[in-house]
Amino acid sequence: MSEWWTYSLSDFLLFSSRTYYRLFELYNLAIWPMHVVALAVGLLILWTWRRRGPEHGRLVSVLLAVSWLWIAWAYLLGHYDTINWAARYFAMGFALQTLLLILLGFARNGLRLRWASDAVSRIALGIFLFALLLQPLIGPLVGRPWAQTEIFGIAPDPTIVATLGILLAADRPHWMLLVIPLLWCAISGATLWTMQSSDALLMPAVALLVIVATGWKMRLASPERA
Repeated sequence: MSEWWTYSLSDFLLFSSRTYYRLFELYNLAIWPMHVVALAVGLLILWTWRRRGPEHGRLVSVLLAVSWLWIAWAYLLGHYDTINWAARYFAMGFALQTLLLILLGFARNGLRLRWASDAVSRIALGIFLFALLLQPLIGPLVGRPWAQTEIFGIAPDPTIVATLGILLAADRPHWMLLVIPLLWCAISGATLWTMQSSDALLMPAVALLVIVATGWKMRLASPERA
């Protein structure tokens, strides 16, 4: 029996990159036209965020929670579980994030967002717009078919990136809401790296940017700088 340290990440991957991206193609075909609904949800979040009414945090939290729950049920359990036994545990994490968004963002109305009022808020808006409008184009740009496109609201990676952008825009850090998205960035990055995908570093890079920007925001808000 081989020692555990002789294994690499590829030894634990139960599927090929072709199988992984083909799964997205089948998933997209199965759920169409939910893509239109997902885009509408993303634009509604953007409009609500820009409008900044008294209840804007509640609505954004609910829309994000619905997106996370949909991915847990429709993608992770409904599709990804057919090629990866860990998908059911990922789904539990997504369901937990849904619950946290409802409890902290909706029930307590704790998710108050800034609209590009400072450098960190502008970074947050840029991250969200990237997830909504540009991240779906990465697949086709690196040679994958349009049918395998991953978009906000129905695929994990762009939904996590958009969520991180929104959490970065909050008036204060929400570490409980950041943990699961940041963990997913590491999981996704490791999976894509093992498959030698050209965009493998994207999710870890976004996570690092959010961590640094959140630390910067905390430093600027510290009493010493008041």
